[in-house]
Amino acid sequence: MPSRKVGGKPTSSDVAKAAGVSRSAVSFAFNNPQRLSSATRERILAVAGELGYTPSPLAKMLQSGATNSIGVLLPQKLAQVLENPYYARFLMGVGQVCDQEGYTLLLSPPLQDSVLKAIPVAAADGFIVCGLQTEGAEVTELERRGAPFVLIDSDRYENAPSVDVDDRGGAYEVARYLLELGHRRLAVLSIDPGPLTRGYRGPLGRRLAGIGDALAEAGLSMDDVALAEVPVSRTEGFRAARELMSRDPRPTAILALSDVLAYGAVDALAELGLDVPGDVAVTGFDDLAESAWFRPRLTTVRQPIVTKGRTAADFLISAIRGEDQHPHQVLGTTLIVRDSTAKPVM
Repeated sequence: MPSRKVGGKPTSSDVAKAAGVSRSAVSFAFNNPQRLSSATRERILAVAGELGYTPSPLAKMLQSGATNSIGVLLPQKLAQVLENPYYARFLMGVGQVCDQEGYTLLLSPPLQDSVLKAIPVAAADGFIVCGLQTEGAEVTELERRGAPFVLIDSDRYENAPSVDVDDRGGAYEVARYLLELGHRRLAVLSIDPGPLTRGYRGPLGRRLAGIGDALAEAGLSMDDVALAEVPVSRTEGFRAARELMSRDPRPTAILALSDVLAYGAVDALAELGLDVPGDVAVTGFDDLAESAWFRPRLTTVRQPIVTKGRTAADFLISAIRGEDQHPHQVLGTTLIVRDSTAKPVM
């Protein structure tokens, strides 16, 4: 019976020597068992077990050229992403497919504030790309490397599958709803677009366009609304809502482009002694789980976040396996009316 190696991890050479076979046979036992007889493979595995030997995942990856993992390229630092419940729901959907298909999940935030720098060091077979401009250097680099990828929360790109929701339709519905209630002094609590090079893009651009569509039907425009642009966090929503309420005339409704920003707005209104929805109506976008039990329960636009993540992962694994490429997928949205909206007090 072979004895365990003292003073270091056992190697494939140790297993080969103890089993009386070549190192190639040891490799075959773990990676290509069909190339060995059942008796030889069983002997090698038994010796490996006695010695406490397991193949190096890195060596296996280098040999096969595959990692059995998919990467998610994130547009923000990891701490910011984990603070946003939207990503928890999205990654739940991705994770469901990873569990089903036997893949691991790699989160790749910007490296030194650069998504482009994160790509070469991300050991994944393909990527779900979140919120990047399609003409940016990141997409060009992924194409140069031949890495399969799927775009999320971006603009449509003909060379890769994408999964989005009907941002424009959803924003139109909630803006029209507020206008039909009689609100004319609207404030839009927007997601910070970052440096603007060609105007509003992606989901943000589509949501603002939807609001513009509803305003136009009411004889108004975006010039008639108060606009605040902040990073997506409850704290920033709180700060921005306080500033919006200091304007003259004061808005009677805040249309937030994420539920998280809406939560912060309600916090600020409560501190200012303003009733929601009696004094100010508030709406969100996402329909996170908390929105159904938040007080007051939040009127919002429901987007299928988990389904979005699951669909993106399905598309990516199909691309990794060389299966038929999927088209661009647009998922529907639904206006959910709850307690945080009412007619304005005249």
